[in-house]
Amino acid sequence: METAAEPVHPDYAGPNVSNVAAALLGARPVDWLPGPVHGARTVVLLLVDGLGWDAATARPEALPELAALEGRAITTVAPSTTASALTSVTTGLPPSQHGVIGYRVLVDGEVLNILSWRTANSRRAPEPFTVQRHPPFLGRSVPVVTKAEFASTGFTEAHLRGTRFLGWRAVSSLVERCRQLAAAGEPLVYAYYDGVDAVAHAHGLHDGFYEAELRAADRLVGDLRDALPEDAALVVIADHGQVHVGPEGWLGLQPLGDLVERCSGDGRFRYLHAAKGRGPALLEAATGSFADQAWVFGREQLLDEAWLGPAASPATRRRVGDVVLAPRAPVAFIDPALLRETGLISAHGSLTAAEMLVPLLAGRGRA
Repeated sequence: METAAEPVHPDYAGPNVSNVAAALLGARPVDWLPGPVHGARTVVLLLVDGLGWDAATARPEALPELAALEGRAITTVAPSTTASALTSVTTGLPPSQHGVIGYRVLVDGEVLNILSWRTANSRRAPEPFTVQRHPPFLGRSVPVVTKAEFASTGFTEAHLRGTRFLGWRAVSSLVERCRQLAAAGEPLVYAYYDGVDAVAHAHGLHDGFYEAELRAADRLVGDLRDALPEDAALVVIADHGQVHVGPEGWLGLQPLGDLVERCSGDGRFRYLHAAKGRGPALLEAATGSFADQAWVFGREQLLDEAWLGPAASPATRRRVGDVVLAPRAPVAFIDPALLRETGLISAHGSLTAAEMLVPLLAGRGRA
């Protein structure tokens, strides 16, 4: 089984998804933005969910629009998962500070599914502001072009509150929304497309569905460039890459016995919350059972080494598990409270280059 040699540490002080929007707004001077951004009257920041650097660049003949853009690989955040990364993109903060530290997060003693905004026991979910308090886009009223169905979700309120929400139900509407906003002179437009991630989860990375979706995402990039004027720049980023896990790659936690009280996080960044007083024993058992397949962190090591970012807030410290399993092999760890997660054919969240490196690419409009 192929394993990654070294984990990729997020570059929270440099080229990282958490710094892109602030740099585009001129609030965080950097020297790593692609050339087409400089001097642009409007920038459309398109986030393609799940489009890792490898996927964006490995098939130049099949993805001509992406291949024609200028740019580089940058790091995403840890965990390399949608809820954490999107919140970092909009707030400009690492997960250590905004507190959205995974797909499912332990908040005030209950495990909250961030994307559905539901708790594991179906009790009333917390108010979004109590989970994530930082304003998006430095408090500026940035137009957001995303799926219409997200308009009233708790996660939208948590990471996009105060923005101008413009929903789309067809990809053509995403393009037209961006065209209109650029024509109106908006300095920054944030757009979100989830097709690559959805297809990868449903079908994995090794069949025609994934290849077809990459081509569709490439056409979207071309359509946006054709719709935007020459004084507008299109910037393409992603929240994470993907690892093909397959049904056989989901591993149970039986070797840990009753040391685990509950789980949170993602299959590829699994927080293990220890039974009372069993934290040290859980770390020892997890290391002995899984160190050949995963990087195993204790809570303090994870925080001290700033994997989630520097200066962890008190809320973040309370939410991190006693032990974290971050697979380096193409496996994921089952949460017994969320067995349907094992239906994901590809997954993400860990610290491998395939998951951590994402594109920062740009090109001018061609209209």
